[in-house]
Amino acid sequence: MVDIRAWPRPVVLLCETLLVAGVYYAAGRLGLSQQLTADGAVVTPIWPPTGLAVACLLLFGPRCVPGIALGALLVIISLGRPGLSAVGIVAGNTAAPVCSYLMLRAVGFRVSLSRLRDGLSLVFLGALTAMLISSAVGVGMLVLSDKLPSSDLWLVWLAWWVGDAMGVVLVTPLLLLLHRARLPPPSARWTEAVGLAVVVCVLVPLIMYSTVSLLFLVYPLLILSVLRFQLAGGIPCALFASVMATVVAREEVGAFGTLSDIETLMRLQAFNGTLGLTALLLSAVISEQLNTRRSVERACKELVEALQHLNAGGSQNPGAPGGDVR
Repeated sequence: MVDIRAWPRPVVLLCETLLVAGVYYAAGRLGLSQQLTADGAVVTPIWPPTGLAVACLLLFGPRCVPGIALGALLVIISLGRPGLSAVGIVAGNTAAPVCSYLMLRAVGFRVSLSRLRDGLSLVFLGALTAMLISSAVGVGMLVLSDKLPSSDLWLVWLAWWVGDAMGVVLVTPLLLLLHRARLPPPSARWTEAVGLAVVVCVLVPLIMYSTVSLLFLVYPLLILSVLRFQLAGGIPCALFASVMATVVAREEVGAFGTLSDIETLMRLQAFNGTLGLTALLLSAVISEQLNTRRSVERACKELVEALQHLNAGGSQNPGAPGGDVR
């Protein structure tokens, strides 16, 4: 096995940068494969690279910034010949995750997402607030370079902002979860987890492709997944449902078959947003309650052990005050 720690520091940093850039590029191509068209403007409902970038920064720190910038540049180059606007878009797509990382660190964010405040911070600071930077800079550069008509400005900005935010809400928690995941010992919960996964994988496509609008039926499945497995159940379920909804919307079938382009985009973004918020915040609430209960049980156990120790000490010293002196 190769010991990376023995490598020169510049070589390690170069390898890390290329690795982050490569994964960012792959995530970008995956996001571009699910584009939607609304009034002639091409948008991506979920932009995975933003979630990947925020997760890398939270786990490995600022040394991932060059890789994020390089990956963003590669994605833009893959779309065609880049112009001067590419520089601004790369800067915006790099600055937004960095600002997300800095704001989350400032409020004491924990990557375990075990507290409600962590979930709220990730949603409202890391996603909704920080991604205003990438959407504003990106759309502004397209308008200045005459690549985007001013009539489509607000639609593209909204879709860009929500797509970046959904990448953070849905992808970042999943990557943070995978980073600390360990295989648990065999137990009955494996059977339950596999059974629940099969049910979700079967029912969600049926719901999405139904000619009757049944999107609301996804939420009982999502809530059940969160109640049984918290973040490990809720986020994969929400991401799978969001991807299926995006596929159905692109094919213009199911619940999205009779809608206009704008209506399809609005319904899809609202659906994806509520899925992500429900999974993330409900998981955080349940995890926080479970941690509180474990802390109380641990404190009660320690108190009982201390009382037993005191009683044992008192019975061994009958002449002590309060003992039996007969």
